[in-house]
Amino acid sequence: MRPLFDLKAPKKPTNLSLNSDLLKKCKALNINLSATLEQALAEKLAKSSAENWADENKNAIRAYNQFVEKNGCFGDEFREF
Repeated sequence: MRPLFDLKAPKKPTNLSLNSDLLKKCKALNINLSATLEQALAEKLAKSSAENWADENKNAIRAYNQFVEKNGCFGDEFREF
């Protein structure tokens, strides 16, 4: 499966505003802010992309489900379980 973004793209410095207490507690635990944010954003991107795909293909999914409901899955007659 193809990645949703270029994993080899260079890093870019970015300014963020964070809750000061959250930042202090994360730094005290040596949490890597850049890696943590990058992971969270990648997960959010994947979720949004999946939701967009489902929305763009909802008509085809509905048609396929109706077909299966009416006719069964391809190969059902050969299934032994």
